[in-house]
This record gives sequence, C-alpha cells and structure tokens, in this order.
Amino acid sequence: MKHLCRIRAAAVTAAVILASLIFLYFGTAGYWDLGISDRLNQKESVTNKKIYIIGIDDRTLKQYGSINTWSRNIPAKLVSILNEVPDEAPAVIGFDVIYSESAQRGADDNFARVCQEAGNVVCAMSFSFKEQPEKGEDGRIVYNPYHVDYVIEPYENLKDAVMLGFANTFVDSDGYVRQAMAYLDHEEERVYSLSTRVYDRYQKNRGEETVLPAVYGRNNRFFFSYSGKPGGYSVVSMADVLDGTVDRALFQDAIVLVGAYAVGMQDSYMPAIAHNSQMYGVEIHANIIEALLEGRTQLPVSPFVYAAAGALLCGLFYVGTRKMRPLSATVLFAVLTVLNFVFGRVMYRRGWIVPVVLVPVCLLVIYLIRMVREYLSEIMRRRRVINVFKQYVAPQVVDKISKDKDFELVIGGENRHVAVLFVDIRGFTTMSESLEPEEVVEILNEYLGLTTQAIFDNGGTLDKFVGDATMAVFNAPFDLDDYIFRAVHTAWDMQAGAAAIAEKFSKRFGRSVSFGIGVNCGNAVVGNIGCDFRMDYTAIGDTVNTAARLESNAAPGQILLSREVYEAVEDRVFVTPIGEIPLKGKSQGVFVYQLDGLKEKGKEDRNEKTVSGS
Repeated sequence: MKHLCRIRAAAVTAAVILASLIFLYFGTAGYWDLGISDRLNQKESVTNKKIYIIGIDDRTLKQYGSINTWSRNIPAKLVSILNEVPDEAPAVIGFDVIYSESAQRGADDNFARVCQEAGNVVCAMSFSFKEQPEKGEDGRIVYNPYHVDYVIEPYENLKDAVMLGFANTFVDSDGYVRQAMAYLDHEEERVYSLSTRVYDRYQKNRGEETVLPAVYGRNNRFFFSYSGKPGGYSVVSMADVLDGTVDRALFQDAIVLVGAYAVGMQDSYMPAIAHNSQMYGVEIHANIIEALLEGRTQLPVSPFVYAAAGALLCGLFYVGTRKMRPLSATVLFAVLTVLNFVFGRVMYRRGWIVPVVLVPVCLLVIYLIRMVREYLSEIMRRRRVINVFKQYVAPQVVDKISKDKDFELVIGGENRHVAVLFVDIRGFTTMSESLEPEEVVEILNEYLGLTTQAIFDNGGTLDKFVGDATMAVFNAPFDLDDYIFRAVHTAWDMQAGAAAIAEKFSKRFGRSVSFGIGVNCGNAVVGNIGCDFRMDYTAIGDTVNTAARLESNAAPGQILLSREVYEAVEDRVFVTPIGEIPLKGKSQGVFVYQLDGLKEKGKEDRNEKTVSGS
C-alpha cells in the first residue's frame, strides 16, 4: 500500500511539473495568471513628487496646430524656458517625441543648439524589430523576434546634441504593458531605453549611483510595478509652460517628460495596473522611471524551480489528504491557497514574479479528484455493506440507516405497539436426519425464501432467522398502516406458499414439511440490543414471547392468532376459536384462534387476489 501511495504521489508530482511548464511556456494561460497577479500586486503608490509630465494635449494642439506642422523653434522655446535659470533647471528633460526628419534648417539648428547648451535633454529614438532566424551560441538556428530591422533616430544635428534612448513600448500578448526593456546591444554598441537614460541622468544629477535592474531574455526585459493609474502624475499643458502660465521653478531638479497627451496622437496603451483604462506612453515612461528609482522591478521566477517546488507541494498535499476527513482536507486546501497568494505578494515585493493561480488550480484538481474518489468509494462501500447487511437484518433498517440523517444506530430502543409473527418448519428436524446436508440446506433456503418474501411483500421487518424459524415485526422501525392485518396477511401468504413447496419436495425427496405460525400484537421494546461493537435490531418483551409460544403450540399447517390480534381484524378474517391454551412461562392461559382464511373486504385496499378459507 505504501509503495502504491509513493507511485501515485510521484505520478501527481510529474503531472504537476508537466502542467507547470505547459502553463508557463505555451498558450495564454501564463498571461491569464499575470492578469491575476496584476490585480493582486499592482497597487497605486505614487511616491516621487519630482516627476512631471508636460503634455502635448488637446489645448496645445489647438493653439499650435498638429505636431507634424510644428517648427522646431517650439520645442526649442520649451527647453529654453525650463533652463532659463540654471539653478532652477530640471535635472533632466525627456522628449517622448522622435524628431527624425529635418524640417526648417534654421529652426532645426536652433533646437539642436539649445539642447546642447542645456546638457540635460534626452530625446527619443525607436527600433523597428523583425523576427529573423539567427545562429545561436551553440550553433543552432533560433528565431529572434527582436532583430533590429532599422532604426528611427533624430536628425543629425539633434542626435549629436542630446542623449538618446529608444522609446519602444513593449506590449505583452494579452495586450497589457507590464514589461520594459533596459537596453539593447546593437551594432556592437549598447543602446539604453528612454526611461533608463532619463533615470541615469537624474541619478547623476543627484550624485547617486545608477543601478540598472536585473534583466532576462534576449531583449533584456524586466517587469515593473506601476506607481499610479492613468492621471496619477502631475500633468501640465505644454501651452501653459510656453505662455508662462506655469512657473518654471516648479520643475527645479525634477524629471520632466514631454510627450503626447491627446487621444488623436494615438500613443496610448493598456497598463497592467488598470485593465479597463488607457494610459499615454509618456505616463508609462514615468512609471518605469519611478520603478527604477524605487527599486520596484521584478524578474520571472525560473519555471523549472517553480514547477519542482509546486509539484513537491502538490505531491505532499495528495499524500497528506489521503486519510484526512473531507472537512480537514478542505481547510488545508483553503490554507494552502491563501498562503500561495501571500507567498506571491511577498515574492513580488522581493523582485520576483511568481505564478499565483497555477498551484491553487493543481491543488483544486487534486482536491476535487480526491473528493470525487472518496464520494464514489463511499457509495460503493455503503452499497456493498448494505447489500451484505440486508442478508442478515431487515432491509428497512438498513435503508433507514443509509438514508435518514436523524436515525442513529445506538444502544437502546423505544416502546412501540407492534405485531409480531413467528413461523417454524414442522418436521424439519426429523427430515434432516435422513437427508444429505446439501439437501437439507436446499429445503431450508426454499422455505426461508418464502417466509422472507411474504414479510417484505407486506411491509414487515425481518427481525431474524433462528435455525429453521423466522421472526418478523410489523410497525417498526417505522410507523406502518394497518400493521396487524399485514402480519395476519403475511401468515396466510406463508401458509399458501408452503403448500406448493411441500408438494415439490414431497415428489423429490419423499418428505413433506409445513409451517406452524403464531401472531400476536402489543407493546414491545424495539431498537438496538447489544453492545457498542455488536448490536442487533430486534423487539423484546412479553408480546414477543407470547408470539413465540403461539408458534410452538401451532400444529403443522396451523396459524394461531391471539385474542388481541383477532379483535383487531375480526371483520376481515375467517377463524375457528381454539379456546384458552396454556403457554410455557405464563401463569395464565391465552385465548387463541385458528386462521382459516381472509375475507374480500380485507383484500380490497391491497388490490390483491383474495384467498378464502373453509
């Protein structure tokens, strides 16, 4: 059993490892998990008050026209205003605008000159990527989705006058921005992103060390935490800065980002922090820069390490819950799920992206499989127990135990008014002495089958077999309508069926047997009699003893009814009064009647064929 358990645990572990790798490497499942991680970990927390956005908004476009028609004197004027007083100048000015083509030579030269004199300007460039096969370090051909096809750079004079950084925004396959590229090695030169370049310039201005984030992949990516939802940063209209409405001292020693802040400029994306909103590209750069300043960047955890750890946990969960009760297993599953999310939060803050739903899903599958297996096993076990149990005790009792939630199988009983029937095979002992054991068993089974079927057909409870005798109780364990007549009817059915069986065995073995039956009614204690580890559902009391004595006094083929039974069914039976007879163990005799038949009236409600007596 232990060996089998280890095999199952190993199988579960292997399945979880495989599922983990598929989850993390293929399809959209990994991004679905990242979406859950976004909601769990991306929290609004703008802390750096020294990042400002000068937006090229609708008011600016209305005043100065489409940005494609602008003279370069307009951005030149902006740089001049911001750097007019050196001591009040920004630490860095980042343009999320690519000035790639020369327009008016004088204005272009002026913009380049102003930027060069300022010395704190970073301008955007852009890479155009194209997937292309390349030979890897091991000599194998791999497809590089970030092969640089061409570069879009500022015009020549401006490129020489400013710092450059590529402004590409990287959108995951699910449509959300949650990663950035730190740098790219192109033509044996390392080119930094716009956000990284602005961050580096700001750190140097403050005299602080530039610490680049840890990166992964061929394109040197990293995950970052957003600091705010769309509109979380201070945004100033470019028009207000140009006309002097905004005091330039506001931007002293700050990071100033200039970029599109109008819908028509088509520079907006879906941020990971707000799945139902759009965020302008310049604001995404602001979030990346603050993440670099605050050290809130992350790397994805190794899928192999995570798969192994998750599989180990799931394997232990599988083994640990095999013998647990359902409630305990449910509590353990809930605790592990909560701890998984807590672990994900902790790891995120420590700089690692950990899948948050993979392990709970695997645990849930294991939990559900266990629950279903336990449920089916319990059904099969109960079915086997019930089928076996019904062979020894009344099926009604078994059904009551299996279905009635209020029924408790405990020691003790209740006082009920019942009808009790005893039936015994007359001449069985003598016959058994002259027959083979197998033949005796065959005859006994035939007669007991008849008595049992008659009891069940009339709604009685088969109490027990005592050798070749059968005891039945009516009106226990449940209330039974017309139970006294049902007991009488059962006796008549037994007697009627015995004639056919007697004829059958008389021809076969040359021997004939018949029944002696006694029926009584009255109060009896009905319930479980015995001890905690062995109990028997039965009825005890004088009523039962009297029924047994009636049966022992009945002649072959005779049914004896007590006075109480006869008075309850007298209008539905044919009887012959026998008179008072002494019964063993009783000081006074009991008046009894011999059942001769059943009347039509007694059969109407039962819709059965009437059996008439003499």
